[in-house]
Order: sequence, then C-alpha cells, then structure tokens
Amino acid sequence: MNIMLVSVTERVREIGLRKALGATPRVILRQFLTEASLLGLTGGTLGLLLGVAGAAVLPALLDQPVTVSAAAAVLALGISLLIGVVAGVYPASRAARLSPIDALRNE
Repeated sequence: MNIMLVSVTERVREIGLRKALGATPRVILRQFLTEASLLGLTGGTLGLLLGVAGAAVLPALLDQPVTVSAAAAVLALGISLLIGVVAGVYPASRAARLSPIDALRNE
C-alpha cells in the first residue's frame, strides 16, 4: 500500500493532466488497481519461485522429500493478487478523487 501511495503522490501532475484531458475517475481507478494487482502478482511469483528453489535444495540438506503442490502454488498466487488489490484500493480511490486543477497546480 505504501508503494502505491508513493506512486500516486509522485504522479499527481500526470493524473491531473489525464483528468483535464477527459479521463474519468473510473479510468484512473482502473489504472492504479491494475498496477497494484501486477505488483502483487510479481511479488507472489518471485516468492513462489523462491519457494520452488528452496524445495529443490532442501531434500539434499534434510534427507527427506519436499514437494510443492500445484493447488498451493495457485492459492499463493491468488492470495498475492488479492493482497495487491486490497492494498491498492485506497491509493487508487485517492488518485481518482483528485481534482484536475489542484493536481496540476501541485508541485
């Protein structure tokens, strides 16, 4: 959520310009929710790859088999997507509510 809040803060002028050119709050909201979703999925994918790499290394260290189920992997990616969306709702709604004049005036 903090990353998305910083993203909104740093891009206030861009948001103001897009709104001044006719972008609706729904379009702005969709843009930031998409970005938050992609960030969540990217983090989930990197975590999943790290987990699979750990599952490949651990059997040699523990002398026990380690398996990663496909259902757990899909669930983990789904949860990371959900976390991305939930963390992006407030920053996205904040960006969508910005007034074009105030956003363009802000430096």
